Amino acid sequence: MAKLVLTVVGDDRAGLVQSLADVVSEHGGNWETSELAELAGAFAGIVLVSVPDARLEELREALHGLDGLLRVTVHGGADAGAGASGRRLTFSVLGDDRPGIVREVTGILSRHGVTIDLFSSHTREAPMAGGVLFEARIAARVPDGVETAAVVEELERLAAEIQVDVALDD
Repeated sequence: MAKLVLTVVGDDRAGLVQSLADVVSEHGGNWETSELAELAGAFAGIVLVSVPDARLEELREALHGLDGLLRVTVHGGADAGAGASGRRLTFSVLGDDRPGIVREVTGILSRHGVTIDLFSSHTREAPMAGGVLFEARIAARVPDGVETAAVVEELERLAAEIQVDVALDD
């Protein structure tokens, strides 16, 4: 089985996910994982599908047929290899929204060679206090040879500097 990562973008309207799911299914694909959202009137997402090797090119071509409805970019196509190595680090960030939070958090991860498996964020109205809160959930992988404690220490120092809460999952 080949694994494909699909990135999709289009003007938001009813039926977009169904259209994509139909094409994947009609060509023997299996929809495995996805993150899809409406953002400022646009529909965007990422989808992992598996497809029998013999039908890979057929599915790639069919996905191009969605142009005009969805812009689909296909990544991958090789047989799924071994997963990433390293220790899992999951944490959340919560605080008053301001420019630069994502840049500063991901800068720490990057400096330590930590890769991000999942980064999900949003802003929301702060209850009672007014203003806007920024909230993120991050699942990352600390490579072998890198001390997780050093990464956590730097994240905690940043949290104090920019006045956000960083909460580690156990």
